[in-house]
Amino acid sequence: MTAAKDDRPAIITLMGATACGKTEVALALHEHLSIEIVSVDATQVYRQLNIGSAKPAADVLSAIPHWLIDIADPSDPYSVAKFIGDARRAIQTILDRGKTPLLVGGSMMYFRALLEGLSDLPDAEEAIRARLQRTIADQGVDHLYQQLQRVDPRTAARLHPRQSQRIQRALEVFELTGRPLSELQERVSRPGLQQHYQICQLALWPNDRALLHRRIEERFGAMLRNGLCNEVEALYRRGDLHANLPALRAVGYRQIWRFLDGHGDLKEARERSIIATRQLAKRQLTWLRRWPGVQYICIDECGQLIDVKKITQLCLKSLLKHPMLSHVDV
Repeated sequence: MTAAKDDRPAIITLMGATACGKTEVALALHEHLSIEIVSVDATQVYRQLNIGSAKPAADVLSAIPHWLIDIADPSDPYSVAKFIGDARRAIQTILDRGKTPLLVGGSMMYFRALLEGLSDLPDAEEAIRARLQRTIADQGVDHLYQQLQRVDPRTAARLHPRQSQRIQRALEVFELTGRPLSELQERVSRPGLQQHYQICQLALWPNDRALLHRRIEERFGAMLRNGLCNEVEALYRRGDLHANLPALRAVGYRQIWRFLDGHGDLKEARERSIIATRQLAKRQLTWLRRWPGVQYICIDECGQLIDVKKITQLCLKSLLKHPMLSHVDV
């Protein structure tokens, strides 16, 4: 008996740690499949943050449709809720064009909220946020993390003690609602995509962590040679930006901004950036290790020896029943 076609719209996700080669794989998949790329990256959404966010080159962006890149000013904090709305609209537009959305990135919280749903949480309260930031400046982020451990141990357990932005947000939510963030997040009010779309979830997985660390170091060195300091300095000189904005707390930007602010030298900023990027990659891999329903693509040399044809076939096998994809020959 022939299996029934699954008429739900098809989506492909490609996740992975920073510097694993996601962009290169996505561009190669574009040669095999009728796709458009949706960026799932909390830094690439910002204009003027090009080198440090590893955005695709301008000629690539003009030749291959990309969504959710350069859509916000660094002065305007971009939230998970904004991302979900923008991503849903992009996905629907791509599907209406008769193509398949390929969601690519390493912002795991964005992926989870989009796929699994988002709880209704209170808007930011500037007075509370400013007070929490003063506490960090006076007493350090460790003080806030200890507070979070007391009021919301479940959220504290899944955050790194140095993730100041997320620690602040969890405490802010607790102050505004009187309830832990972990409890509110269990009450999903905006459902995710999994119920309404057929999703092939892929994740690039480095076989050798040392190779990933080497690629991180090499890539950051290339960013510096390509003008990252000048890029951050242009942001610094705008006059309307400050170090606590989400755009400028991104890895690399935060450390170079601190250097421009008179703290340490460029060598120290470089080392701090590499260490922070390694820590980010470790957190991303921890998320992916626990991710339900994902197909892991083991890679050598952090993306240099990926068999794109094999990945394409995995996509097709997963989505074989979908009319849009079942005819593709690879």
